[in-house]
Parts: sequence; C-alpha cells; structure tokens
Amino acid sequence: MNPTETITPLQWADLATLAPELTLVIAAILLSLLDLFLPKRVNRDGLGVFSLVAVLISLGFVVWRMIDMSSGAETASTAQALHLLGQSYRVDDFANLLKIIFLGGTALIIFMSLGSIREEEIPHKGEYYYLLLPAVLGAMMMASSGDLITLYVGLELLSITSYVLVALKKNDLKSNESAFKYVVLGSISSAFILYGMSFLYGMSGSTDLATIAQMLSQHLDDFKVLIYVSFFLMLAGFGFKIAVAPFHVWAPDVYQGAPTPVTAFLAVVSKAAGFAILFRIVYNVFFPLASQEYLYISSDVMLTLLIVAAIAMVIGNTAALRQRNMKRLLALSGVANAGYLLVPIGLSMTPLHVSNFSEFAFYLIAYLFMNIGAFAVTMIVSRDAGHDEISGFAGLYYRAPFTAVGMTILLLSFAGIPLTGGFIGKLFIVLGAAQMKAYWIAAIMIITSVISLYYYFGIIRQMYMRSVGEMPSIRFPAPLGITVWICVAATIYLGVMPNTVLDVINKFFALSFDLFIRVGS
Repeated sequence: MNPTETITPLQWADLATLAPELTLVIAAILLSLLDLFLPKRVNRDGLGVFSLVAVLISLGFVVWRMIDMSSGAETASTAQALHLLGQSYRVDDFANLLKIIFLGGTALIIFMSLGSIREEEIPHKGEYYYLLLPAVLGAMMMASSGDLITLYVGLELLSITSYVLVALKKNDLKSNESAFKYVVLGSISSAFILYGMSFLYGMSGSTDLATIAQMLSQHLDDFKVLIYVSFFLMLAGFGFKIAVAPFHVWAPDVYQGAPTPVTAFLAVVSKAAGFAILFRIVYNVFFPLASQEYLYISSDVMLTLLIVAAIAMVIGNTAALRQRNMKRLLALSGVANAGYLLVPIGLSMTPLHVSNFSEFAFYLIAYLFMNIGAFAVTMIVSRDAGHDEISGFAGLYYRAPFTAVGMTILLLSFAGIPLTGGFIGKLFIVLGAAQMKAYWIAAIMIITSVISLYYYFGIIRQMYMRSVGEMPSIRFPAPLGITVWICVAATIYLGVMPNTVLDVINKFFALSFDLFIRVGS
C-alpha cells in the first residue's frame, strides 16, 4: 500500500462485497468442527456435499456481484471497480471472471470426489473436503489483489493448503516423497517471489501496484538493472506456481504422488491462480514502463514471457512422448498448456490487439474442462486397474464405451482438433500472435500441437485397439461419470459456439477498469 494514503477501515457494508470469500471462510470453519466431532464411522461424503454447496453459494455471490456492478453501466468500459483498504483488495471483472473459473473448477472436483475417494487414497476425507475451501479462497485473493501484501497472503494460503492436500496419502511413501519435494521447492519459489517484491518495494516505497508503476516510470534511469532483477526473480517464482518449463521439474512427481482429485486441483485452480496474478503484475507494473527512451524494458519483459512459453511448449510436449504413467503425462501436457496460456500475456497490447485477456480466459476455460474431465476418466480407470499407467486404458471402449468416447473427445480437444474448445482456444491465440506479427511463436504453437497428437492418440489407440481378453464392464460412482460428461459437453459447446462465451467475457471485462489499476482509482 502507499504509505502516504489514508486507508479507510472496513465497514459493515463491505461485508457484502466480501460475501464470496466470507462464505468459504465460514464453511471451512464449520466443516472442520463437524469433522472433529463426528464419529469415525460416519461417512464423510456428507461433508463433501456441504463443501460443494458452500462453493456454489460463493459462486452465486460472485455472479450476482458481477451482474450488479454492470447493471448501472451501459458498457463494460463504464462500469466501476470496487476496492477495499485502498487498492489492497479489488473487486473488478478481471477478478470476478477468474473467480468463476476457480469456483467452477473446484465445484467439479468436489462433485467428482463424492463416493469416488477410497480410504487407501485419502484416509481422512473430511480434511480433504474442508481444505479445498481455504485453497480456493487463496486463489480468489490472488485474483483480487491490487497490493503485494494481499497478493502474498493469498499465495501462501493457497500454497500451504496445497502442500497439506498433496500429503493426504500419508501411508504412501511415493506420496510422502512428492509432498516433501513440493514443500521444499514451493518454499524456494515463494522466497524468489518475495525477494523480487522486495526490490519493487525498495524502488518505489510502496506495495500498491499502481504506485509502484508510477514511481518506476518516473525513475527508470535510476532503476533499469533492478527492474530486470525484480522481474526475473518473480518470473522464476511464478514459473513454479504455473508449472511452466524450465521451472516444472516438480510437476510430474507431485502429480503422480498426490491423490487424483488433488492433482486435478493443482492442474487447474492452482495453475490458474498463478496466471491471474502474473497477468495482473505484468500489465500493472512492467507494461507501463514504455517511455520513449526506455521502450525496450517493456519489450524485453514481453519477449522473455514468449521465450519461456516457447520453451514450455517444446519441453512439455517432447517429454510427454515417452511417458507411460497417465498422471505424469497430464503433468507434462499441463506444462505445454501453460506455455499456450502464457502467450496472450506475452503478446503485449496495441491498438490493433487488445484481446489478450479474452484469448487467455477462453483457453483457460477450455483447459479447465479438458483437464478435469481427463482426470475424472483417469480416476475411473485407475480404480479398476489398480494403477495409473496408460496400459490401464487398454480395451476401455469394450468395458465402458461411453466413457471411452468421452475421453476421446477430451483428448481431441487437448490435441487441438476442430469442433472442440481446445482447437478454438489455440486458434484465437495463434491469430492474436499473427496480429502482433509474432509469427515465430505462432509457428511453435502449431508445431508442438502436431507433436502432441502422437501421445494423445497413443491413449486413444489403447482404448480402441488394445484388448486384454474378457473383462467385465467397469462400474463407477454416478458423480464421476456425470463430471466426465459435463466436461465433454462443455468442450463441444466451446468448440461449436465459442462466440457465446467470448461475448460474456467482452460484455463484462474492460481494460481500463478491470486490468489496469490507477493511482487513486
């Protein structure tokens, strides 16, 4: 925050603005108490239903707030953002749209867990259900942060609860090892982020993003080197959080060792939260550093992001070619997709190209449904086969034909085949890169997408062309199957009618009020 600014304390009326976050806080406290006092013999899936209802109520509050904010405005560009404690916590449609993604993804993950989690996978199911709430709360805080302090609190809330969630399989040595790696490397990445933030504070005397940008712009000649140091330190830290190469080495081990629903949460919600704050910091702190004399600073920042994106696409897709474990393969696929998601951030903004957030948000939504659906099918197969290897998918079409067809559609979307959300999302990003004349990154996107066809079609080949003899049909809980088909339906809808989603994003989102934070706004 800006030390010269008078901060108005929170009022009772502000609680309505914080209704989505307070809902999760209250629910988490109640669920932890219920889990503590309920007898051990009581099935904890009831707590899961409670947790799901809390997430849906929070989601309803976010949607209501977003509609209420835009109801008095003729267009998104005339809608006003709300902010609390100076600029520390902002409620704008950048944050609201991302909160919908976080909460929607968490709701699907909780729903697919009902009746699907085995005792040997998560011995204490109650803890799993109520720890997801503070984790998604941390993600929401990151999306709404307009201040480095609020950002870091949200980041650590998400990180610490994620460490515990990964370690829930406490009787599994592989899980213990992956949790230990995650804690150590996650702590190091947080230290990098904090160190980078300390440079921003030292150069500006403020933790408020708008004030930092203003002070750096006024003193570029004095701080050129330190600006680069700060950016690269934070990029290394956030690179870990979004699992982008070359900061991704933890992901395959952690994804494999964690319970599958937790892996889905890390792959979707945790990754999206990292992107949210990276988007906010890049465009509020480093993008404005574009004076006539020092235009190269902003250009270097954007070019660095594109280079990291290219490295992630190449390493993620090539490393996945030799994977035989499904969760490790999805981890490396996530590394490649992190590269695709990073491209709109690194493309910069000009009068000819202002759709960065729309491209990013659309592909993030498609990625959410592809990933959660794929992890739901992985749960179905691993429950039956007793392992997470790709060989467990052998003959799936003959044992669960509808599930195999659903997985095929999701894999085609991952690969970027037309009439799927993944194809449309990648197409929008490629067209944006072409608009900015960044043909090299568009070419890398296309080439690496072609490479990904090999390992995605390898799974399809297992499902349809490999037989393991006479085997009974696979049975699985209804919520798991419903989740698969919700994701499949959403993937097809995004591929066939993308404009309906883009129209919603463009209706509510405006660069001037929702992304760029101004001093005193």
